[in-house]
Amino acid sequence: MNTIAAKSMNALTRVVVGTTLAFFALAANAIPIGAPGTEGQKVIVSGTDHVIATYQGNTASYSNDLRLNGNFIFNNHTTPVGASVDLGSFAIGTELIFELFVNNTGYSYFTGPDSRNPDGHAHARVQANWQPGETLVSFEDLFNGPFEFNDLSFSFTNTTSGPTDVPEPNPLLLMLVGIGLIGVTVRYRRA
Repeated sequence: MNTIAAKSMNALTRVVVGTTLAFFALAANAIPIGAPGTEGQKVIVSGTDHVIATYQGNTASYSNDLRLNGNFIFNNHTTPVGASVDLGSFAIGTELIFELFVNNTGYSYFTGPDSRNPDGHAHARVQANWQPGETLVSFEDLFNGPFEFNDLSFSFTNTTSGPTDVPEPNPLLLMLVGIGLIGVTVRYRRA
């Protein structure tokens, strides 16, 4: 092999090795984020064992505290990734409403429907069975988004996700549909 070909091969090898190492370094620092389409889901207790919360990481600039019923669980800048907290046991079917308090802005955002949040948007993704027996929750900490859900991620044992509230049917609409059906029935009988 001539020297030019050998130098080109060495340069190519360095690029491939460097790119591969950079990829694995990036992947090692990547945090899990709940799947798209799980925004606004509720966290529901699925068993009688204790609920264990595990901090999974963040990429946020702002300092955020995770709370349950006003009680501090994690801070996204001071809690080590992998730290766990035993939240205790709850009745099956209980909804756990988690709060993300943004220390820099004073805003609080909650799991569940968008109506719980000051900007009217869902600020958490709740993905059931992210890992066997674990639910992943990923929060967004900015008012009106950009909704990347990478500002605080944590997982729970003994929970699942549930749908947001189904809106009540409009009584006026139901009455109009009923009157319309009566009209169709009367007209059908006359014919």
